[in-house]
Amino acid sequence: MELFKHFKDFKMDVLKEVGNIGAGNAATALSQLLNKPIDMAVPKVQLLSFEEITEKVGGAENLVYAVFLRVEGEAPGNLFFILTPEAAMSLLSRVAGIEISGGEELSEMELSALNEIGNILAGSYLSSLADFTSLSMYPTVPALAMDMAGAILGYGLLQFGQMGDDALLIDTTFLEGQDEIEGQFFLIPDPESFPKIFKSLGVPFEDD
Repeated sequence: MELFKHFKDFKMDVLKEVGNIGAGNAATALSQLLNKPIDMAVPKVQLLSFEEITEKVGGAENLVYAVFLRVEGEAPGNLFFILTPEAAMSLLSRVAGIEISGGEELSEMELSALNEIGNILAGSYLSSLADFTSLSMYPTVPALAMDMAGAILGYGLLQFGQMGDDALLIDTTFLEGQDEIEGQFFLIPDPESFPKIFKSLGVPFEDD
């Protein structure tokens, strides 16, 4: 049974609104943290199969930075905020105003800042989804890693067992002058969580 069969166009609009509000809340929170205006583009929202996630980040062997956390509450799942190394460095230097120390890997301070940005994004998007669905959803303390995309997703599987077959993707784009810095936010609900989310939005999970 494919997830795509169960979402009408207007229900996708609801999820797009979740992305819009989450991005707005994240921009406000980051502006307060960094004490400067933060601009974010209207996010693109998609529903993907689990197998398509690694394709979206350039393949299983592509090196990425990822903020990973567990979503707990009434609709538990796994959450990843994924950036290429180039995007991570641009985000820190151009958006956060942090002078990058140089080299191929980030320093402890730079990793901490990136982790906090991912944490703010996660909290903003989850709060928006929780408000729309009236479901309790809250993040655990995030962890940050640099590794191949396939290994990072595999870590989630090892830590928490089988993840759901479908994911909600919110393309997150920071705007700095004429440049765009792109990251990707994946929410992968546990198998039993998507029916709860559907029901809360008034969409039966079974075929009509």
